[in-house]
Amino acid sequence: MRIANLSGRLVLIVDGLAVDVEQASAGRFTADPQAVYPRWAEFRAWAEQVDVPRGTHFAPGELGAPAPSPGQLFAIGLNYRDHASESGFAAPEGLPPVFTKFRTSISGPVTAVTLPAGGQTDWEVELVVVIGTRAFEVSESTAWSHVAGLTVGQDISERIGQLAGPAPQFSLGKSHPGFTPMGPWLVTPDEFEDPDDLELRCTVNGEEVQKGRTRDLIFSVPALIAGLSAVLPLSPGDVIFTGTPAGVGLGRTPQRWLAPGDELVSTVEGIGELRQRFVV
Repeated sequence: MRIANLSGRLVLIVDGLAVDVEQASAGRFTADPQAVYPRWAEFRAWAEQVDVPRGTHFAPGELGAPAPSPGQLFAIGLNYRDHASESGFAAPEGLPPVFTKFRTSISGPVTAVTLPAGGQTDWEVELVVVIGTRAFEVSESTAWSHVAGLTVGQDISERIGQLAGPAPQFSLGKSHPGFTPMGPWLVTPDEFEDPDDLELRCTVNGEEVQKGRTRDLIFSVPALIAGLSAVLPLSPGDVIFTGTPAGVGLGRTPQRWLAPGDELVSTVEGIGELRQRFVV
């Protein structure tokens, strides 16, 4: 199953067309995309049984983030060994660094992003997990049962702000407006042959700058859910950015930053793509 946020309304994606959930369910489920997650099991049961009407065509630019207002957004750092190495850090042995990206930075899959003045803006393609049922002190073996679905994310990062001060400001440096695009839709784990082994790619102006597979995560999706839920409850609709592979601008020689007019395209196998254009 695939769901999306079309102009602020929850839709099912069926054969590439959008079916409005509030209309198709005769009001049983609201149009609010975020409101579906606390009722995820009920919604999935309905969606699997209902004879949905034919959907409508839409443009990618009309889509918003599939989880536009999560109660908690967790971002994971240094979760690929090659990225930890290029960043100058040892690979984490315990739970990797955890920070947040503030909700006002969340956007949809096709956007124009304003570059912060005087900054060094970088790219980080990531697989993103959205929680479907409450998870607290869960095991790795049961973690996937708590996942609503997967989507594509970009952890766009302004490195000067991120690394300034006596301690890094990860959350602020990664939370400028438009710095957290997600989409184009949410895909349930059962659509993948192996949800633990998906390819990620990122290009700048058509040049491939990142390519990796989620099988190389130091902490897999189940391990992250188990580790985070050992500390605090994960609620339906919460979002986890799982980390980025090597190839970011910070780790290059010479270092490389996004510039006005650049187009950043981020893809995850079996899900789709994000497309960001940078402006001043």
